[in-house]
Amino acid sequence: MFRVSRPHALWKHLKAAGFDVMSLANNHAGDFGDAGRASTRRALDDQGIKHAGSDKSTYATTVVEAKGKRVAFVAFAHNSITPNVNDLANARRLISEANKRADMVVVSFHGGAEGTDAQNVPPRTEIFAGESRGNLPLFARTVIDAGADLVLGHGPHVLRGMEIYKERLIAYSLGNFCTYGWFQLVAETALTTILEVKLDASGRFLGGKLHAGRQEGRGRPVLDQSGEATRVIRSLSTADFGAAAPRIAADGTISIR
Repeated sequence: MFRVSRPHALWKHLKAAGFDVMSLANNHAGDFGDAGRASTRRALDDQGIKHAGSDKSTYATTVVEAKGKRVAFVAFAHNSITPNVNDLANARRLISEANKRADMVVVSFHGGAEGTDAQNVPPRTEIFAGESRGNLPLFARTVIDAGADLVLGHGPHVLRGMEIYKERLIAYSLGNFCTYGWFQLVAETALTTILEVKLDASGRFLGGKLHAGRQEGRGRPVLDQSGEATRVIRSLSTADFGAAAPRIAADGTISIR
């Protein structure tokens, strides 16, 4: 999942690439007002792509059916338009409601500071550009306590570490995936990854794999045989979460310690 905006002529390419659910919760959700968010929802609906998080109530959650299971997606960011990572009471409520509608719950959040100085996950609220961008370990563990089965983060524009909490996986930032010329893509900011996750019927993390990538040119993602993104995530996971970090092999295989 990643944030999307315009133009409408490009939506068909997301469908062709295999995307079936998108997070619309991010710090630019209000750039084009209510009309912009409504237009984005219509464009995704036209392609049959589900979406979550474009506002804090009606469109906070969506449900996708896969292999006989109903999977709810709930998306958060750090503004007043979307479900907010700072509002833990509302987060608990949304996860509780999602659990009533689905067999598993996946949480996506857009939060944290930005840039190469923000690769580590601090155990406190992050302030960036004058905004409260969440105490992300507290948020992630809160939604899992409330019933979420997988937590996926984005927003810092760099990779961050991963943690296992109550047999659930938390990925604090998967970095940028596909950008469009606005970012200087060098070193850490050019790294990306595709996260593959396997859960059991109850939502417990069984294992997974990181497929290391990087962005070339103005933001085209390609697989990276050097595995640099995997090494970065492994190092950050150990540094920030110690024994709670998953085991990450050189080939990207993820397992519980």
